[in-house]
Amino acid sequence: MGIYDLDLQELPLFDGLKAEEVDQFIQATDAKVKRYGRETRILKTYEKNDKIGIIAEGTALVIAEDRLGNESVGHRLERGAIFGSTTAILPGYSNPTAVDTVTDVLVLWVPYMNLIVAGPKRGRIHGIVMRNLLIAFCRKNVLMMQKLELLSQKTLRERLILYLLQKRGCQQSDCVKVPGRVQLAKELECNRSALTREIGLMKDEGLLSCGPDWMRLDEEKLREAR
Repeated sequence: MGIYDLDLQELPLFDGLKAEEVDQFIQATDAKVKRYGRETRILKTYEKNDKIGIIAEGTALVIAEDRLGNESVGHRLERGAIFGSTTAILPGYSNPTAVDTVTDVLVLWVPYMNLIVAGPKRGRIHGIVMRNLLIAFCRKNVLMMQKLELLSQKTLRERLILYLLQKRGCQQSDCVKVPGRVQLAKELECNRSALTREIGLMKDEGLLSCGPDWMRLDEEKLREAR
């Protein structure tokens, strides 16, 4: 698959640009697309990195590592998501997060210095890309705040409910698409058995309905239960 077969103009980073303008930007910055298989670490913790990555296809996860080497799941990266910007912009910063693929992934790598030096020569195109990049940074901050709010919940039930409410707002659907139990437990930072047990209890109480890859809260019953 060539770089021009990915409909890159549909990515949030290129919102407002035509396909030919995206091609001009890619040529000016010498951006490259690279394919990674599933369950591959495409960005390591504390690794030096001089490129901004954009998910062109597939799904990945941000993995945080503490001082003892313990890992926890941050947030999911899907088509259009941006990562690696912190280490690319701040080369002296040792970033304690990594990025692991969940599925096969295609990443568009944009060299940061080329973005700064060569990008402005594209005039309007560069201005639009930089605007979209700032929007992406703000959205990333929102995700971080949501994660902090999620982990501050006192019980697993409260954590699961908030997770589903957050995802419902993002997906704009009452029927929330969720990962498998193992991955969901990682995202909620809880024991898988405990999560399975809590889901079963909520289903028995009529608070939650589930399918193979979706969950739906019954908010009326949730209000009655409070």
